[in-house]
Amino acid sequence: MSETSNKYTFGMIGLGTMGRNLLLNMADHGFAVAGFDKNPAQVALLEKEGHGKPVKAFTSAHDFVQSLQTPRSIIMLVPAGKIVDSVIKEMTPLLDKGDILIDGGNSHFTDTTRRVTELEAKGLHFFGMGISGGEEGARKGPSMMPGGDKQAYSQMKPVFDAIAAKVDGEPCVTYIGPGAAGHFVKMVHNGIEYGLMQLIAETYELLKNGLKFDNDAIHKVFEKWDEGRLQSFLIDITKDIFAFKAPGTDHLLVDDIKDEARAKGTGKWTSQVAMDLETPITTIDTAVAMRDLSKYKQLREKAATLYSTEETQLDNDNTDTIVAELEKAFFFSMIITYSQGMHLLQKASKDFQYNLNLDEIAKIWRGGCIIRSLFLNDIFNAYQKDPSLQHLLLDGKVKELIAEALPGARSIVSKATAAGIAMPAYASSLSYFDAFRSKRMPSNLIQAQRDYFGAHTYELIGKEGVFHTQWLAENEEDLIHNT
Repeated sequence: MSETSNKYTFGMIGLGTMGRNLLLNMADHGFAVAGFDKNPAQVALLEKEGHGKPVKAFTSAHDFVQSLQTPRSIIMLVPAGKIVDSVIKEMTPLLDKGDILIDGGNSHFTDTTRRVTELEAKGLHFFGMGISGGEEGARKGPSMMPGGDKQAYSQMKPVFDAIAAKVDGEPCVTYIGPGAAGHFVKMVHNGIEYGLMQLIAETYELLKNGLKFDNDAIHKVFEKWDEGRLQSFLIDITKDIFAFKAPGTDHLLVDDIKDEARAKGTGKWTSQVAMDLETPITTIDTAVAMRDLSKYKQLREKAATLYSTEETQLDNDNTDTIVAELEKAFFFSMIITYSQGMHLLQKASKDFQYNLNLDEIAKIWRGGCIIRSLFLNDIFNAYQKDPSLQHLLLDGKVKELIAEALPGARSIVSKATAAGIAMPAYASSLSYFDAFRSKRMPSNLIQAQRDYFGAHTYELIGKEGVFHTQWLAENEEDLIHNT
């Protein structure tokens, strides 16, 4: 196949780890594909790994575009932000009306909304598509969340269905919704990912410092959990981490890694938009905050010398019971984390008119993606049974699961707090649940305070209207009046 034969069915801009592996995945499924990257080393690597496959790589944007069948279908896998706009600016003059351009990176959904409008005006089909699964997922089958131009998605559907991860024979990809729906759902996926990772890190903290487990014992805990109801990708890889020794060493690599967690921003974006939509996701917020706190290592080291306390550990004579409680506590907190994410999706679906099908989202998350887990089957069943379910915690089956796991969550949070072991995501999950199930929260006092210092008014139980009180008024008739 020559470079100008116009027989490549799909193009990829950006031949880094994700782009290159996704392109090879397509080639494995019989699609003739072309890739473009300005870095000759990336081009050479694709040519090498794609040897014998229907793959061609280019360093020339013009030659790359001309090699594709028309109407052209191109996906960008480049870093989010200004680079995406730069690539679009470079490619647009080379494209024709009717061509399809897809942003497969982790772009902020507001940027995607803007780009949809801009490219529609130029006659180009554009949509944002969240892709989850990392390097292995891209190569062997990711979970994909395309949203935006439905006509363009329909044209790309055979390719996406072929390369996606499969669960029960069904591809882990579906049309998410209009506009930036695909990138919004991927952002929330990553927020849930933050929450689950923080819970696992806190579990490690309790096992290591609370129960004084060595790495082998910690490995066995995660190995056992991965065989039960906690089965998930993140538990699985954690099990592997606690068995991996760097070549030439006699200890685990994890013990050499600095305790400063990095982030690319999607967790923060999830928290920010949740606050804009007035939808609490406290476990995810806590996870974002703990990553930020981890970066202040020098301050933490200074504080450790100032506030050093006598070390307290949990009852090592009762480790089996504590580990059993910890399994329940993790399961409880995991449910809360997913529930918060699904609630945010429901609120965004209404406010942004995304028309999200939460059952379909849970369905495609069951394979390929980072947050895939056995529990997603329960989420899928809950929303398929009741598409209008207002909150996952209101589902009957989930209620039963919560009731069984709740005592373990209460016990672990209590014991960890008494021992001085930080488990903020666990504690936040428990507090969220207790507030969520509260028929009457203490927020009436907050409203009274707001009215007292700022005349912000309040509403009364069983009485229509909005009221304001002169809290320091001398005459009774001046105390309360309807505004």
